[in-house]
Amino acid sequence: QVQLVESGGGLVQPGGSLSLSCAASGFTFSSYTMSWYRQFPGKERTLVARISFGGSTSYADSVKGRFTISKDNGKNTVYLQMNSLKPEDTAVYYCFANRLGSTRSYWGQGTQVTVSS
Repeated sequence: QVQLVESGGGLVQPGGSLSLSCAASGFTFSSYTMSWYRQFPGKERTLVARISFGGSTSYADSVKGRFTISKDNGKNTVYLQMNSLKPEDTAVYYCFANRLGSTRSYWGQGTQVTVSS
């Protein structure tokens, strides 16, 4: 049974930091590309950051220099360190797993991040 369980969301003041985690199970984590997406109210999910199975990373322009994606294959967990948070970062953040050449992909349940004073 595949599971992606996000944690670490919450309320933070502008300029603050949060660290999200996504614990994976039920598939070969090290072979998958792991991503974080976010969804604003009434909008589609958009890519925030991605880390390939080999460790290459990419980021949305809006978060470059502020967010860092990383993973621990031994713990089957992907992280998103978010610094210098802005109110416009307020969204539900989702973990996503997919594998090159495969139609298999998985979503987590999402975690709310609210940046407000």
